[in-house]
Amino acid sequence: MRFTRSLACAAPLMLVASPLLAQEAGHGGSSLMSLKGNLMFWTLAIFLLLFFTLAKLAFKPITAAVDAREKSLEEALASARRDREEAAKLLAEHQARLEAALGEAQKVISDARSAGEKLRADMLDKTRAEQESLLERAQQEIRRERERAVAEMRREAVDLAILGATRVIEENLDTDKNRKLVESFLSAVKPTRNVQ
Repeated sequence: MRFTRSLACAAPLMLVASPLLAQEAGHGGSSLMSLKGNLMFWTLAIFLLLFFTLAKLAFKPITAAVDAREKSLEEALASARRDREEAAKLLAEHQARLEAALGEAQKVISDARSAGEKLRADMLDKTRAEQESLLERAQQEIRRERERAVAEMRREAVDLAILGATRVIEENLDTDKNRKLVESFLSAVKPTRNVQ
């Protein structure tokens, strides 16, 4: 805004100076390199007037704008540096968290694996114990059944012996001799306890 005002102030001076310059250029056939004192004075006067006008009205706002722009660029660079440092810090923090999470996941997997192995071993031990218990019960049941079968066979043998003895007695009617015979037979057939 100030720059346009300074140009507006300098424009009338240029308009005033331009006829003078044209008059000087119109005098005779001077060459481009010839020195004209009047022309040099007015050129220098206009230049100095324009320079001081611009210095008073335009240079300060322009340098202030350049300084403000430079300051904003420096602030933007500093902000970018801070943001980059903060991003690097956040990245390092996230990497540390990720590594911690990976370590924790590995620990959880390891714990789960060891718990699974322990559970498997416990189940195998329990299954073996149940198998041994079932086997022991089956062996006991087999022994009981064998003992029952042996006892049943002995009863039947005794019954058959008595039946046979009764027939013999009926035939012989000598009871003392037969009684001794049956008793000797029964003593020979005594049950043995070591049956498996």
